Amino acid sequence: MHDEAKTGAGGALPIRVRGATKIYGAVRALDRIDLDVRSGEFLTLLGPSGSGKTTLLMVLAGFTRPDSGSVRFGGREMIRTPPHRREVGMVFQNYALFPHMDVAGNIAFPLRLRGVGRARQKERVDAALATVQLEGFGGRRITQLSGGQKQRVALARAIVFEPRILLMDEPLSALDKKLREHMQIELRRLHEKLGMTTVYVTHDQREALTMSDRVAVINHGRLAQLDEPRALYERPATPFVANFIGESALLPVEESGGEYRYDGEVLRMETPSRGELLLLRPEQLVLLPDGAPDAGEYNRFRGTVGEVVYQGESFITYVRLKGGAEIAVRSVSRRRALAEAPARGSEVLLGLHPSETTLIPGREK
Repeated sequence: MHDEAKTGAGGALPIRVRGATKIYGAVRALDRIDLDVRSGEFLTLLGPSGSGKTTLLMVLAGFTRPDSGSVRFGGREMIRTPPHRREVGMVFQNYALFPHMDVAGNIAFPLRLRGVGRARQKERVDAALATVQLEGFGGRRITQLSGGQKQRVALARAIVFEPRILLMDEPLSALDKKLREHMQIELRRLHEKLGMTTVYVTHDQREALTMSDRVAVINHGRLAQLDEPRALYERPATPFVANFIGESALLPVEESGGEYRYDGEVLRMETPSRGELLLLRPEQLVLLPDGAPDAGEYNRFRGTVGEVVYQGESFITYVRLKGGAEIAVRSVSRRRALAEAPARGSEVLLGLHPSETTLIPGREK
């Protein structure tokens, strides 16, 4: 996907960050971050509030200068290059649109700064409006736009001068859930069309998994894990990543003679992994009926039902295992499944297939 043909056609640039450090008083906002973003890639910086993801984006944009480290676009060092000379498109969290200008004026602003003539400005603005599906909106005032339309205008302004790198700081956070999910798909399609290197910041795990080629999880100013969405979800490298990406329970296991056990029972794994914690995702666990003929195919856990919570498309059964750990099991809300949902206080047998049995390290890196 990120081959030389695409890089050459789209003009996208790779990004290389080495040892980026930024300290504010006693806080290390960035702690020796190393990061490579491939040409034409959609990479998301994901982490909780205060993790350092926005600081890293501002370092890439040039609005924040790191105390030490290197930032290269292609082979060019950018640390001392001011923002307006980095040729980077930027979409801010609050859009930062000019209310005294109409839509066309907002989009044309970067072109005027670059001395582009009026006729060419109009061509580029019309093309940018078409790209974000806002044809005919050039004369509208910003105050006449919905949240989703403002987001599209901000995006059009960021791409109108055809930057080689696009940076986005939580651009969908102000939208309602339905529009946000729609815009995730639209942004992904637009990225595929334009082919520019994109770095996107969010604290929303599902958004990151939906949109990205790869995701960089940031925690306490450090890179916790950089991986493709599926690998990040299925094979988290640390307890923090496991808990932050989706729902999970982590159970301590014991190792002896190359075998791993939980509550004395040997865990079978189709893909061998090593670690001190067993990762349990709610959707990977199944409720096994008494006498189920295929029960022997699973790693099994016995426990007592606490609560059963209906959530529309699914329901969650909370189970306390014999060892005391509480875990959740997510089941699809079919009528038959709901009718057979276990009662509170009942004893249940849970199954985890060996193909979905994964161990992770017990300590953070």
